[in-house]
Amino acid sequence: MKKRRLHNHEDEHIDESWLIPYSDLLTLLLALFIVLFASGSINNDKLQQIMISMNSALKGQGSSLIMKENAGVTKQLQNSKGEEEKQQEKEKLQNLMGQIEDYIDRRGLNKVISIKDEPKGIKLSLKDIILFESGSADLKGNSLMILNDLLDLIKQVKNPISIEGHTDNVPITGGRFKSNWELSSARALSVLYFFEEKGIPSNKLQFTGFGEQNPIYPNDTLEHRQANRRVDITILKTD
Repeated sequence: MKKRRLHNHEDEHIDESWLIPYSDLLTLLLALFIVLFASGSINNDKLQQIMISMNSALKGQGSSLIMKENAGVTKQLQNSKGEEEKQQEKEKLQNLMGQIEDYIDRRGLNKVISIKDEPKGIKLSLKDIILFESGSADLKGNSLMILNDLLDLIKQVKNPISIEGHTDNVPITGGRFKSNWELSSARALSVLYFFEEKGIPSNKLQFTGFGEQNPIYPNDTLEHRQANRRVDITILKTD
């Protein structure tokens, strides 16, 4: 009877320490499958690191290594996603720029609208003559169709839009506005309101009036002053 009780007592204390490395191994395999599923392929060096961790897990040494490996996998996935999103945005903006260039060419608007890829985004410059009467901030009737056409293209992307008003250095005398600051701001705001009415969310829009402070050319000729009077519409990059 005594031997039997001893035998039963030993049965109640079965060594289950093998479950720890086994659970670590399952966790590591799960991390591996996540990486393979997310990227479709895996770097050889990264795979080798994972295999080392798996080997350590089998030897009962893998808990801390698995935690580090999982952190590395998460960071790698986040970086990969960020780079992919940046590349997708770049391709969309380049495609948009090509479509706008085609529109400008087809409509014969090269003398009044220009487009340029700048570090902060794709910038459209529209001379004031196509948008406003002299000294006015009210959009002209024929400008609405052009802005609407451009907006149909711009709506393909969800990037923020910056609208800037610019004037030449000729002082304003009389009329509705007291200065070029006010005129440039009012013109930018008119374009902003038009975009908002056409469905661009207000939190994606911003405007600035620069007056005569940012000329493209010296204000020394009629042609240069006309070029300086403009509204710049920039589809901003988000990176």
